[in-house]
Amino acid sequence: MKMKGALLFLVFTIVTMLTGCGQLLVLDPKGPQGRTTADVIMISIWTMAIVVIVVIALYVYIVRKYRASNQREDYEPPHIEGSLKLEIIWTTIPILIVAFLSVVTVKSTYEVEAIPKGYEQQEPLVIYASASNWKWHFSYPEEDIETVNYLFIPTNRAIQFKLYSYGPMASFWIPQLGGQKYAMSSMVNTLNLAADVPGEYMGRNASFTGEGFAEQTFNVKAMSQKEYDEWVTEVKETAEPLTAEKFNQLLEPGHLGQSTFTGTHLGFSPPPEAHHNAGSLDNDETDSEKSANKTDEDSSEEN
Repeated sequence: MKMKGALLFLVFTIVTMLTGCGQLLVLDPKGPQGRTTADVIMISIWTMAIVVIVVIALYVYIVRKYRASNQREDYEPPHIEGSLKLEIIWTTIPILIVAFLSVVTVKSTYEVEAIPKGYEQQEPLVIYASASNWKWHFSYPEEDIETVNYLFIPTNRAIQFKLYSYGPMASFWIPQLGGQKYAMSSMVNTLNLAADVPGEYMGRNASFTGEGFAEQTFNVKAMSQKEYDEWVTEVKETAEPLTAEKFNQLLEPGHLGQSTFTGTHLGFSPPPEAHHNAGSLDNDETDSEKSANKTDEDSSEEN
């Protein structure tokens, strides 16, 4: 009865804790990379759950069957040298479990690093995402606009983020679209994502970077291509241009709201030269270099 009561208490505690938790965003994916990540998480959970259930069931069975009160008073355990079959079984099962999880992990890692499935023949939208204390700067070289602490993206199009930092190493993460990846000051990391469901999602810095990192979040809005194009047009007509002086002010430590600018900082404050490219996009000339070259050409024409 004591064991039964302990098990009931354990089950009640787990259920109570789970019902008190909010929605797990990583298990509510809105894109192919996010679904791959969620599938791996669920496979791992179910694998561990099966192991735990089997172990607990065997524990209860053994304790009940071989308890002292269940044996004869003159019972004497037999002398056993060992069981080769049992040793093979309990050695093989963990190896198979680890091998299975390894295959799943390696396969999913290659999937989330590459261009999302179904978008391989599509030109991705490149967005430079740079971190500073404690803000996120998003540069759109294709549209020649920049936003701070918010991100608009079109649905059903591959998005390729170029990640780097102007301060401590930060971790770029949009839980419903995919896994996190680090933004560092010494190199550019590439993260491929896509959203196939319109909506608003939460993004954040998942790495501790000082007292203000908890509020280093950004809003993500996924919309149709038409709505996205209309937003770009509106920004170009209404937003103020981003200057080097203004950008240096934005880099000062602190928290800001959302801001929008025409132009990007890629020309006067380019990202690090070292690149770590994921997927099949290994361009000799980076988008920041193209933007810088375009700026130089425009200046030459004006002169």
